[in-house]
Amino acid sequence: MKDIHKEIAKVFLKLGTIGFGGPAAHLAMMEAEIVEKRKWISKQELLDFISASNFIPGPNSTEVAIHIGYKKGGMLGLILAGTCFILPAALIVTLIAWSYKTYGTLPAVQTILYGIKPVIVAVIIQALWSLGKTALKSKILCALCALAIILSLIEINEILILVTVGVVALVVAHPPRRINFMGAFALLSPQPLITAGTWAAATGVANSLTLTNIFLFFLKVGSVLFGSGYVLVAFLRSDLVERWHWLTESQLLDAVAVGQLTPGPVFTTATFIGYLLADTSGAILATLGIFLPAFVFVALTAPILPKLRQSEKAHYFLDGLNVASLAIMAIATVFLAKGAIIDRFSIALFLVSTILLIKFKINSAWLVVSGGLLGYLWNL
Repeated sequence: MKDIHKEIAKVFLKLGTIGFGGPAAHLAMMEAEIVEKRKWISKQELLDFISASNFIPGPNSTEVAIHIGYKKGGMLGLILAGTCFILPAALIVTLIAWSYKTYGTLPAVQTILYGIKPVIVAVIIQALWSLGKTALKSKILCALCALAIILSLIEINEILILVTVGVVALVVAHPPRRINFMGAFALLSPQPLITAGTWAAATGVANSLTLTNIFLFFLKVGSVLFGSGYVLVAFLRSDLVERWHWLTESQLLDAVAVGQLTPGPVFTTATFIGYLLADTSGAILATLGIFLPAFVFVALTAPILPKLRQSEKAHYFLDGLNVASLAIMAIATVFLAKGAIIDRFSIALFLVSTILLIKFKINSAWLVVSGGLLGYLWNL
């Protein structure tokens, strides 16, 4: 058992170090490294983990990593997978935050990212193709995936899309004899999202800048935040900039940029902010606070996932969630591609990377490193 725990730590340290591109890219790398290469879990299990992570607050790709750790190595595996996935990014962001606080500027990383981004898009597309063959196993599920894409394009809330498609998949498979219209309306109506300010008022988190309050603030955010890193920006701005004046608008934007540009979870934006507020202690407490709920939520939900898959009705609901998750991931990839594939060099890098991944099964880690090096050399 010790060997598998060492392997879990090794794999997720690697993914946390090379995982540029946000959640969609992280999931694509997990599919390549854990499903295809190591065969620790099946594609179906990965899809179930992705769907489950969409239904609890916190960073989705980190929660999928935690699910995989639990599946392969129990509670110790759960802790190791999540910690090792987060740690490289947290250390890199802390170093950047130190440089920023000392010299007032961000290190120049744009030339490296210029080459990495097209490769990341290719990695995601390869994963979408692979996972799609498992998830889209009937005409009904293909139609539901198309429905989820349309709902995503018109900017319907992600949780609402997941619930809607899951319920439709269940109803099509098992049409109810009677329909409770009021219950259906309550289920499918937009979920009221708790804002950070409301939660703070309810729990009495003070606005004085102390280490305790830094931890409590980010614990609060990690406990209630659904959605992407862009939703995180709104939560942080409402309290840290507007209400409590702990940060300036410019500092918040720089923190978000660092979270987007570094590998690993986007939520390490909290690490950067924590360092700005209270140096290393602030960085540690902010990181611990925002990620701790993810470990707790996964530990509570992971044991019941296999039972849901065995239930006939829950099986159809999960299939609907899986195709909806795939659709949301596809739309995110389109927007990522718009910012990554911008000229002839990036187009060529994207096409070559896609061919190498799909046809020759090249390890994505080597492609990411090569892309960064080529981007740097091209800009010289």
